[in-house]
Amino acid sequence: MKNLTRRIARISARTWLYLFIVTAVVCVAALRNNNQTMIKLRQDVYTADKNNGDVNAALNNLRAYVYAHMNTSLSSGNDNIKPPIQLKYTYQRLYDAQLNVVQTANQQLYTDAENYCQSINKAYFGTTRVPCVQNYVINHGLKQADIQIPAGLYQFDFVSPTWSPDLAGFSLLLSVVCLLALLARYGVDKYRR
Repeated sequence: MKNLTRRIARISARTWLYLFIVTAVVCVAALRNNNQTMIKLRQDVYTADKNNGDVNAALNNLRAYVYAHMNTSLSSGNDNIKPPIQLKYTYQRLYDAQLNVVQTANQQLYTDAENYCQSINKAYFGTTRVPCVQNYVINHGLKQADIQIPAGLYQFDFVSPTWSPDLAGFSLLLSVVCLLALLARYGVDKYRR
């Protein structure tokens, strides 16, 4: 430990300052690059969603990158600038598929309602038929409000690590070391005076 203290004392404060500035600039550039790459990968997900492409592959690429790099978080919450990934075209396709099921079921429902009302009322005139069909449809029909799409099918939330073993992480670590050495050097100089 004494040997390390002597080596720090031999290096001038100006050198530690320059090392700190260089590592801090590299850190900021690497963090920005991480964020820019995440934005590109997120755009790839949106493009795949819009074009009905391979959304899962694009999501897996984004997920792997976000989990392995700092400054790439997409998490939802009260303090975040951006919402999580929301695939509006995937949602629309899922909604349309369920709506088609509801409409198909409701078309068959009117036929079932007419058969039911005819079986209970042999007179089958308009005055008794219409309320019977309406009641049957209200009691047995599916409504668009019944369509439920789980958020896990179209919303995704990834959280980046606090520190990652990439250029940004190591340059951040070196910046902290240089800053501590700079402060220690100033402390040694002040102590000697």
